[in-house]
Amino acid sequence: MAQAVLFTDTDFEQYRSLIYAESGIHFTPTNRSILESRLRERLREKGVDAPQTYFTMITRDKEELKVFLDSITTNLTQFFRNEAHFLTLEKFVVPELLNIKKQSGSNILKIWSAGCSTGEEPYSIAMLLSDILPYPWQFEIVASDISLKCLMIAREGFYMDKPLEKLPSGYLPKYFDKVVGGYKVKPEIRTKVRFDYHNLKNDSLLRNLDLVFCRNVIIYFDEAAQTSVIRRFWDSMAPKSFLFIGHSESLFGMDTQFEFVKTQWATLYRKFV
Repeated sequence: MAQAVLFTDTDFEQYRSLIYAESGIHFTPTNRSILESRLRERLREKGVDAPQTYFTMITRDKEELKVFLDSITTNLTQFFRNEAHFLTLEKFVVPELLNIKKQSGSNILKIWSAGCSTGEEPYSIAMLLSDILPYPWQFEIVASDISLKCLMIAREGFYMDKPLEKLPSGYLPKYFDKVVGGYKVKPEIRTKVRFDYHNLKNDSLLRNLDLVFCRNVIIYFDEAAQTSVIRRFWDSMAPKSFLFIGHSESLFGMDTQFEFVKTQWATLYRKFV
């Protein structure tokens, strides 16, 4: 039987420092076992038996570093996850944005789903907007993630039953085609979403966005990395635009200009400037 790979305190400090520097993801001693478990799996896949050998590999090979960062991220998602957010989007955010955009003469809503995982969130937004936007309103969605594996799944748009459990009534036949083994998002929805690799540590170069979704992502960052990400969101967003973060996340106490908005369904943030 092969001997289990052992990680020293020095190994842990080196890896978590590199992960933080490259992605902003913060591993504490409390979740050290999660990092070590995923590292062991990656070492086994690469046929490497020493943590230091693999550490040298990822510092020299940027593509392997991307694969490694992919392997340590948590990708838990579902269509229309947190129904209250989508009710807020439908009942409050969209009407507000349509009034604002009319004044500027634009009929296009620009949206970013940051940390989109396997695509359920941006496709949910696309389905909802397709359902409620009156003619001639249009929308564009950019969806990004640090996981190349997740992006491949998202672009394919194929899902089995479990992620579809919270779809609104009538959405399954309207927006999905039944295929062998599951369902595939219809082409008219898939073409509304552009998937792209992006590390939130860097500027997305997106600008004048009307809406940003970044839910259950910054919870993995420490305070400094969270503040940097939120400031980059601010730079990417248009005046009077909206930001959704996870229901367990908050900007409270953070040095940010976003204003807290409470609706009857959920809370969110707004760039009033």
